[in-house]
Amino acid sequence: MSAGRKLVVEADGGSRGNPGPAGYGALVRDALTGEVLAEVAEAIGDATNNVAEYRGLIAGLGAASEIDAAARVEVRMDSKLVVEQMSGRWKIKHPDMIPLALRARELAEALGSVSYTWIPRNRNAHADRLANEAMDAAARGEEWVRKVDEAPGEPEPPPVRPSSATPLTTVLLRHGETPLSVEKRFAGTSDVPLTADGLAQARAAALALKDRGLDAIVTSPLARCRDTAAEVAAVTGLDVRVEDGFREADFGEWEGLTFAEAGKGWPAELKAWLADPKVAPPGGESFAQVSRRVRTALDKLKVRHREQTVLVVSHVTPIKMLVKDALGAPMPALYRMHLDVAALSSIDWYADGPATLRSFNDVHHLPA
Repeated sequence: MSAGRKLVVEADGGSRGNPGPAGYGALVRDALTGEVLAEVAEAIGDATNNVAEYRGLIAGLGAASEIDAAARVEVRMDSKLVVEQMSGRWKIKHPDMIPLALRARELAEALGSVSYTWIPRNRNAHADRLANEAMDAAARGEEWVRKVDEAPGEPEPPPVRPSSATPLTTVLLRHGETPLSVEKRFAGTSDVPLTADGLAQARAAALALKDRGLDAIVTSPLARCRDTAAEVAAVTGLDVRVEDGFREADFGEWEGLTFAEAGKGWPAELKAWLADPKVAPPGGESFAQVSRRVRTALDKLKVRHREQTVLVVSHVTPIKMLVKDALGAPMPALYRMHLDVAALSSIDWYADGPATLRSFNDVHHLPA
């Protein structure tokens, strides 16, 4: 996607009680095509309508920045208060609003440009729906999850038939073996290198991908993925672009430990982490947080590489997140997938919504 693309942010927030259980929703559209590039929503506990609306604005600006940091953004909201305050026509007096407005302005100033437009509530239905979905999920004790495929009112939906349009195909390659993967240790954001076997695995994967018709290579910023991607680049002649959203989860204080060692030192924390995707390892990152950034990274691919085949060199957690979303599966499905080092998987993402998992954990190319 070229710098300075025109985007539209639609945002809303609500409170059931004012103050009461609150949540926000926001989405980013391509201003030319109207295509939804990103959706975000979250329940925020007890808050007022205005706080929830500002939180929606902040989330929408953040999502737009993830898509294109130089974007020209038009924000559309049905909150007269937020639109007038952010446009500089009304003063911000309430102490709860001041830090939120400052954060929104920081995000806006980092973008190419931002303008604000008031719209009637009936024209902000999408963002309103997202906010209510988040609040409904919280009332059930759940986290809001972006819907991949929708079939409302169908108790037994028919099989999804892929669109006749050409999809975006993501070929997903887990990096080669590292010293930590050999010993089955938590390997998150630390820059562990490939082993000699890992480098050989990367070269074998590269040969298997040589004639796959790749249009682009995208990689996690971590060295084990960049080195794996470099082997594919060497045989295909393609450039490699780093996408931070596809980095591994941050395992915090568990980094470098085995599962048993983490359980011994943090038994309650490990149990909570396994049970709740919103719980992070001590000093680390929750699966819910990883899921949000992986979805944003995928949305960026859908814009930049529409109808192309893109190799994504990444890690266990991001690849499983993509597979989970393609299947419309719940978060616990992550624990039912096994992904080998240097394994290949493939997903087709269709512009009208459906996704198709074409292959998973393919290791036929690896030396015995």
